[in-house]
Amino acid sequence: MLSLQERHQHILDKLKREGSIKVLDLCAELNVSSVTIRKDLQLLEDKNLVYRTHGGGTLANPYAADRHVNEKEKLNASQKSDIGAAAAAFIDPNDCVIIASGTTVLYLARKIVPSDNLTIITGALNVAAELNSRSNVEIIMLGGILRKSSTSVTGHYAERILEDFACSKVFLGVDGIDPEFGLTTTNMMEAQLNRKMMAAAQKTIVLADSTKFGKRGFGKICGMEDIHHIITDKGVSDHIVDTVRGMGIEITLV
Repeated sequence: MLSLQERHQHILDKLKREGSIKVLDLCAELNVSSVTIRKDLQLLEDKNLVYRTHGGGTLANPYAADRHVNEKEKLNASQKSDIGAAAAAFIDPNDCVIIASGTTVLYLARKIVPSDNLTIITGALNVAAELNSRSNVEIIMLGGILRKSSTSVTGHYAERILEDFACSKVFLGVDGIDPEFGLTTTNMMEAQLNRKMMAAAQKTIVLADSTKFGKRGFGKICGMEDIHHIITDKGVSDHIVDTVRGMGIEITLV
């Protein structure tokens, strides 16, 4: 049987490889009880080496903080630009798509240069402003309560408008992707609007840089089973990629 120090090193090594761990997996690997593993994780968390999560642990703080869009836009800008470019390739001629709020979908808007007509439905002011100069892009703005930190609308009016549309795709930005918990954002009303957007689209494409994996925001948007495709950067671990693909979700790495 491994010593306390050896168990802790095993846990940390596994976290560095996989990004997150499960208590039950560690029990089987180390041949110890779940009580022992939970105590180990508590000790490691007390030393600020890990964050405990439901049924396991992670190296990164799993709780996403709400920050202003101007601040978030500067984070991982190169990765977001590549993700936006990859996502733009999925827009078809004469398409009608929904673009949600967030900084990664803003980079998508910057990469859209349609050769044919395109209809965009969005509640994000920065997305609409970016696309307003494209002569062959028709923008349908959702109305509602303006959320200042994201410069996008939420609420009943925005949700009700979506009931009148049927689109091919929704491009969704998120604050957290947890393979067990699903997709989240830091705002409850935004999460509700995102669900309505998904209901109005045939396919949900999630745009998220690798730092969003293993994170959780306050408002749950949906489970992993409700999405079709994730576009992210190569910073995501092989373990996460295999897990996502094992769920039947397409994942594109840029």
